[in-house]
Formats: sequence, structure tokens, C-alpha cells
Amino acid sequence: MSEPERYDVVVIGSGEGGKYLAWHMAQAGRRTAVVERRWIGGSCPNINCLPSKNEIWSAGVVKTVTRAGEFGVTTGPVSVDMAKVLQRKRDMVDGLIAFHLERYQASGAELIMGSARIVAPKTVEVALNNGGTRRLITGKLFLDLGTHAGIPPVSGLADAQPLTNIEALELDRLPGHLLVLGGGYVGLELAQAYRRFGSRVTIIDHGPRLAGREDPDVSEEVRSILEAEGVEVLLSTEVEQVEGRSGEHLRVSVRTPDGQRILEGTDLLVAAGRTPNTRGIGLEEASVELTDRGYIRVNERLETTAPDTWAIGECAGSPQFTHLSLDDFRVIRDNLSGGHRTIEGRLVPYCMFIDPPLARVGMSEREARDSGVHVRVAKLPMRAMLRTRTTSDNTGFMKALVGDDDRIVGFSMIGPDAGEVMAVVQIAMMAHLPYTSVRDAILTHPTMAEGLNALFSNVPNGTGRVCDSR
Repeated sequence: MSEPERYDVVVIGSGEGGKYLAWHMAQAGRRTAVVERRWIGGSCPNINCLPSKNEIWSAGVVKTVTRAGEFGVTTGPVSVDMAKVLQRKRDMVDGLIAFHLERYQASGAELIMGSARIVAPKTVEVALNNGGTRRLITGKLFLDLGTHAGIPPVSGLADAQPLTNIEALELDRLPGHLLVLGGGYVGLELAQAYRRFGSRVTIIDHGPRLAGREDPDVSEEVRSILEAEGVEVLLSTEVEQVEGRSGEHLRVSVRTPDGQRILEGTDLLVAAGRTPNTRGIGLEEASVELTDRGYIRVNERLETTAPDTWAIGECAGSPQFTHLSLDDFRVIRDNLSGGHRTIEGRLVPYCMFIDPPLARVGMSEREARDSGVHVRVAKLPMRAMLRTRTTSDNTGFMKALVGDDDRIVGFSMIGPDAGEVMAVVQIAMMAHLPYTSVRDAILTHPTMAEGLNALFSNVPNGTGRVCDSR
């Protein structure tokens, strides 16, 4: 082993928050190193957010072409070449990796490819991917460890070598019958995409609703969208045993509300939650404590229980979105420069990229009810928006929650451009504007955002009620 090398900053993991922190610190003149095991730039540009949206877009093109006749366009037979779908995604990823390498070079941060292990406080040993080891001693240590797909302890499931999001986005073939275990973001997005590519698809979820964190009306709309495209949905269903191997032939024994059932398929995708990458890297050597769920214990400034050691992103228990990891970076950056910024009270927006997409910011009706918050609820179906008359895409609705003080406390939308429309409401919420400011705003016609005028015109008069969306 070479002699220990001293750095001002070492970041383990090159995910969103970690890489931006490294670039920032290096440009500020700190000697900075980032240790990355495999994914340059983190999981988002390599195996998660952007690759999945790339292939989902390809699936959307299939849907558009198959509907061409509705718009007066004549096409021939439609077929999908999954090898080309995969290559398009890989070309994008290659470009993103090149972009990240350029940023590392321009910033002066050193990227070290290898597996890191903490061997003493603020001391990191790296088993280099190309052989050999390095020992790094740092003044400040930042942990951006991420998460990985969890495999539930179901008999035969691990032996079946199921797909996770990583393998599902590397398929150059079309599954005959894709079984999807889990009704959250990854499962629903990929289920719809593969159904559009031409696979038979069955979703299996142990909960009573898809997208279980959403209100029942939102969950039911999501289910209706998927079932309308031919996706089979099994709810309140437990997987008891898996036989066979994914990619070949599978027999999955499930217990449904109607009794036992055997599902036969060709491929199995597990999208049943994430597990933090906190085990086996020596956190205990630096006195970095974990929560009961295995996430790194942090305070409101993302400081761990070890001196001069911070955690960023999913491994710190932050909501599992790239934009939250980026904000974690901003929290740490500002505090290091003498500011006082915390992760408490953050307004967290998110989107599920099914088609049409689901977007939400702020409270749901259930969360308002559980918190004892009195709200008024307004809803507007997408078919009421004139823009949808021009596009023939009128599935879904908007919903807003307004408090007794006339401020917006929550917004949900299922419909075209939902994420973009949500951003308008989010800004109003951040500015603590009354809902009447959006209701009375002059919004361009004909756009999807124009529907906000009508939505907020539907807010009931008077005081709110404690929500009950059951």
C-alpha cells in the first residue's frame, strides 16, 4: 500500500449531491477527491432517472404512432426493436458520463474509481478498480452512498434472479409476460412502458392501492390508466413462492383476496423498495451511527454523529429524489460558508412518469387529515381544460387543498405536463400567496396551466374541514 494521501475533502459516492459538493469544494481551492465504485455521476444518469425516462419516452412514441389514425395520420404496421431502444438509452448515458468527466477535469476534483472502506475516523481505504489500494486521510468526509433495490424474503425469489431497475433498462428483447412486484414509481413506470412495447404485464402489490402514499382518488385514477392499456393489476396480494428463473419461465404463487393463484410469466421485475448502501463500508470505525432502518443518522444540518462527517441524499434518509440530493448539497454548502440552513420544512415536489404523469407538492388529503389541518378541496377534470380538446389527451384531474388562511397547502395533478403545471403552484406556495393570486392570474390560452384559473375558482367558500378522503 502506498503512503497515506492527505485531502481537504473526500466524498464517497458520486451521486447528485456528492458530485456538486466535490466540484464546489475543488473550485474553492480545497484538495478534493471523490471515490466512486461504478456509476460516474451516480445512479440518476446511469441506471435510474434519466435512463428510465429515456425508454419511457420511446414507449410513448409507440403509443403515439398506434393512435395516429385518430389524428388523421395513416401509418403502416408498428413494431418495436428493443435493441435500438436500448442503444438510444446507452448513447444518452455515454454522453452524460462524458459530461461528468469534463466537469471533474474542469473543477479540479479528483475522481477515484474503486470501492471505499472507512478504516478510521476520516480515513478511507480504496480498493482501486484497476488494482492496488490507496489510503486517503481527509479533513472533511462526505457520505453519498445511495440505495439499491431490495429483494423481499420470499421463498425462491432471490434464486429466480429477478430483474431490478438496472437489468430492466438493459433488456434488448421484449419480455413475453412481465410480472412486476411492487406498485410504486419504478414498478408502475416500467410496467406501462413494457406494456406499450408489447409485453403482457401483471402488477402485484401487497397494498390495497397502487401508489399507496397518494389519496384514494389519485390511486384509482392511476389504476384506471394502466388497466385501460391492458395492464393486469393485483392488489392486496402476497407473493408466497417463486419457481423458475427470470428470462426463462416463472411460476409465482400468490395469495389474493379471492384465494390462491398461480401466475406464469417469462420475466420478473422487483420494484418493492430501496435499501441504503450503508452496510460493510466501515461506518462503525468512524462512529457514524445508523437508524433502525439502516440509514445514516443525521441532524437537521445533515451532520452525522461523527465529527466533520456529513451524509447526503438517500443514505441520509432524504426523500429518494435527485432534486432532494441536490438540495442537500445546498444545505451543506451554505452551512460550511457560515450560513444556517436546514432540511426541516422543505417543500418537496415529485412526479411519477407514467403517461399521463402524476405530480404532487405539499399535503395530500390523508396527510392533512392526519395532521388535523382544516382544508377546502377543489378538483377539476382534465376534460374541462380547453387545451385537452386540441390534443385528445383528457385523462386525469387537478386537485388543490386550501387552508383556512387561503394559502395553498397541497396540489396534485394527473395529466399532460403535470410536472410543469405543478411548478407554478409550488412557487405560489413558496411565496405564501393566497390561492386567489393563482385564480386571478392571467395565464396563457390555450395551455395546461390555464386550468389553474378554473381549478382555484372551484375552491369552496367558508372555513375548511378536516380532510377525510377515505
